[in-house]
Amino acid sequence: MATKLYVGNLHFQTQEHDLRDLFGGYGEVVSCNVISDRDTGRSRGFGFIEMANEDEARSAENALNGQEFDGRQLKVNEAKPRENRGGRF
Repeated sequence: MATKLYVGNLHFQTQEHDLRDLFGGYGEVVSCNVISDRDTGRSRGFGFIEMANEDEARSAENALNGQEFDGRQLKVNEAKPRENRGGRF
């Protein structure tokens, strides 16, 4: 079963292919998204990686959490379900 990881504190120039390459060293990456602002298109500084299995995801999380990438110290942990905060109407 695939495991989704949150990746925070990304450099604003980091692209999805950069993250895919980084996490690909720890296992099969199923999907990769860098979240961007819907109005400006600029990166919001975080993203999500989905890895093929839990062991590979744990390995990547343990190895990369706190490591420097593109000049920033990454924050990597298991993604939590999105909360409904009301949002726009």
